[in-house]
Amino acid sequence: MVRLSGRSWARSTFRPSGPRARRGRGPRRGAAVRSALGGRSVAGQVFVLQVAIVLLLVVAAAVALVLQVRYDSTREARNRSLAVAETFANAPGVREALTAPDPTAVLQPRAEAARVRSEVDFVVVMNTRGVRYTHPKPDRIGRTFVGTLGPALAGRSFTEEITGTIGPLVQAVVPVETDDGSVVGLVSAGITTENVGGVGDRQLPLLLTAAAAALVLALGGTALVSRRLLRQTHGLGPFEMTRMYEHHDAVLHAVREGVLIVGGEGRLLLANDEAYRLLDLPENAEGRHVLALGLDTDTGALLASGRVATDEVRLVGDRLLAINQRPTDLKGGPAGSVATLRDSTELRALSGRAEVAREHLKLLYDAGVGIGTTLDVTRTAQELAEVAVPRFADYATVDLAEAVLNGEEPDAGTSLRRTASSGIRKDSPLYPVGERIGFIASTPQAHSIGTGEAVVAPDLREAHGWRAQDLERTAQIVEYGIHSLITVPLRAGHLVMGVANFWRSRKPEPFDTEELALAEELVARAAVSIDNARRYTREHTMAVTLQRSLLPRNLPEQGALDIAYRYLPAQAGVGGDWFDVLPLSGARVALVVGDVVGHGLHAAATMGRLRTAVHNFSALDLPPDELLGLLDELVGRIDQDETTEDGSAAVTGATCLYAVYDPTSRQCTVARAGHPPPAVVHPDGGVVFPEVPAGPPLGLGGLPFETAELTLEEGSRLVLYTDGLVEDRERDIDVGLELLRTALTGAGRSPEDTCRAVLDALLPVKPGDDIALIVAGTRALGGDRVAEWQVPSDPASVGEVRALVTRQLTRWDLDELAFTTELILSELVTNAIRYGQGPVKVRMLLDRALVCEVFDGSSTSPHLRYAATTDEGGRGLFLVAQLTERWGTRYTPAGKVIWAEQPLP
Repeated sequence: MVRLSGRSWARSTFRPSGPRARRGRGPRRGAAVRSALGGRSVAGQVFVLQVAIVLLLVVAAAVALVLQVRYDSTREARNRSLAVAETFANAPGVREALTAPDPTAVLQPRAEAARVRSEVDFVVVMNTRGVRYTHPKPDRIGRTFVGTLGPALAGRSFTEEITGTIGPLVQAVVPVETDDGSVVGLVSAGITTENVGGVGDRQLPLLLTAAAAALVLALGGTALVSRRLLRQTHGLGPFEMTRMYEHHDAVLHAVREGVLIVGGEGRLLLANDEAYRLLDLPENAEGRHVLALGLDTDTGALLASGRVATDEVRLVGDRLLAINQRPTDLKGGPAGSVATLRDSTELRALSGRAEVAREHLKLLYDAGVGIGTTLDVTRTAQELAEVAVPRFADYATVDLAEAVLNGEEPDAGTSLRRTASSGIRKDSPLYPVGERIGFIASTPQAHSIGTGEAVVAPDLREAHGWRAQDLERTAQIVEYGIHSLITVPLRAGHLVMGVANFWRSRKPEPFDTEELALAEELVARAAVSIDNARRYTREHTMAVTLQRSLLPRNLPEQGALDIAYRYLPAQAGVGGDWFDVLPLSGARVALVVGDVVGHGLHAAATMGRLRTAVHNFSALDLPPDELLGLLDELVGRIDQDETTEDGSAAVTGATCLYAVYDPTSRQCTVARAGHPPPAVVHPDGGVVFPEVPAGPPLGLGGLPFETAELTLEEGSRLVLYTDGLVEDRERDIDVGLELLRTALTGAGRSPEDTCRAVLDALLPVKPGDDIALIVAGTRALGGDRVAEWQVPSDPASVGEVRALVTRQLTRWDLDELAFTTELILSELVTNAIRYGQGPVKVRMLLDRALVCEVFDGSSTSPHLRYAATTDEGGRGLFLVAQLTERWGTRYTPAGKVIWAEQPLP
């Protein structure tokens, strides 16, 4: 490789002096000029090239001129002949002359006059058979016209190029038409092409004169270049220059030291092959500033400074270079510096073995600390990949069996999923994370899984078994620059969970046996952590599955509340948080949220028992305080049942909040047992935490629970939650409640948007406790959907009730339910009058179903029974049960309510 920078290097290096140089400057200069003009020197070759270029341009210009002149001549001839022919054909008297006894006598003088004035070669008038009446040569009058007549006879003018009686010409043929459009004759005008040419003849001398001037300029320029070359080379001829250059080049590029010449402005003038190799310079390095060559800061600053340097050691890439530098202007020379580079990497390699061993030990130590920080399989695999890059490999990937990701033991097979990846660049063509990979038997990965041994592929270009996996992708990987691979199985005992792959691209050396041993040690430590995470995942999955099976999967249909919810299990273990939405009679809805103390399967199982109990107790339509009292007794019995033989038992404990919302009155009755208070977001966006008496947690016993009555405007949002949302190890509950208030503030949000905003603001990065959140937007059952009547304690009033009901159903467009509704209310009102106490009231609600309610002041509840065939009564409630979707009784402070629901048609 020869890299010279031309003028600057010649000026600074080839400067002979003394008698030899002076002797060669006289006669030799004339010989050099003759040699230059003879074509043996660079100047002569430049002159010959210039002459060739000028001649080529002259020939090209002449050809272009001829072609242009021909084109212009033909076009001019067409236009002029057509214009003359059309003018003469339409001239006054031409049509009459054609029908005269002797057309020639009339038209010949006129045609010749027109020809002379228009400077055409002929104007010929003929009949429709082509017989000429006129012609510049009288002897040709009466003969047949030479040319095409068909288009003109059809009434169209046209032009054509032919060889006629007077030579090559362009002629136009125009019809002479009567007023009715019939053709009575033809007129033709033509011009020979030689009469409209001549432009090229006038321009050709100018072209030749310009070519001669260009040759003169080329000769003068060549002479000037020759003189300058002689001055710069101090009179040396081509032979001496060539010999000196060859000797210089042989010495410069044969030495095993890098040589750099830097100009005074800091630009690289010359670099030999060894300098290019040692500094890894780009191909176009010469002529660029040394600070723009991609060198490290210290090396670039040293070369740009030009200062004296003696054996200064610099680490450039993976080489240790000793740099010597001297300026070139010490004795009047040109400004700049010369630097030599010597590779001392071998010494560094000998002294660096201990450093490599130390780095390997540090890598293994960091792997022991940094891998396995969590009990998550995917995160642990990613930690392995990140520890290895870039200290051990340029790219690292981890492929695990699908069963391992789910916590199960893997089956025998080579179908894995790319679980983790890390690399020095993000655009590598390796399989992406999440890709399912089925390794074929010839790949190193399949061999590692089958034998449990690590495999090294030193050159992937020659690894045909690996390349057969995916010919297109493996070709992209090799082209990308990845050239070496180590595959190590992830083993835990007899289980092979997957493989770890380490790829190299930057270092040209392949992986060696020492690095293979390091990879095996690194993966062996990571495999233990991955197996621990797998076992934890299995246990956690089982607990979460149990927990989710105990939680509601779908919310029941109801029309009182617009509900959105979130349930987020803790990352470590499962808890006992739960929630429920329970439709009650009279279009009411109960909301419950609770939290069992502790984590694990015991807490999840207890949560399931409490949730089942709430479902059963809510079916009795109990007030919230009474329901919490029953739950308190249940938790106490659970603790007693789990007492061991030594008398010790873990106290279960739980918190709960129970709320019942009535859309007809917009009243919400709330009671809580040791649970955080609810939040209410008013329609205008304001947030309050209403004062709800805080009862003791469930299981303590001995203290009653109290309720709070809240009146909620339509469009309000009732927010229930567990303590995992507002309290954790780093945040007090008061701070959490204030953050919750801020997140809830704002009007116009839907429950779903509210859930999202709350979690975005309060959700911890790693939740340590379960989180349950319910946001219920309140709706009101308008007065037009509620009808109620006071009923006198007189059996005769039943008929009036039926009439009122019929009219109300008509207003609601429910006439088809009139018969069954009359029958149901007749029976219920009759029972209330006969067996209950006044006052008696009837209420109908139009919600998702038609609800009929009968209030009375008695606390006795009717029971469904089968009446005997001899009984006169006892069949009323049986009929009610058959005609309704569901029915029941709930108690109020003033008595009871018997209700029944019918589906809407």
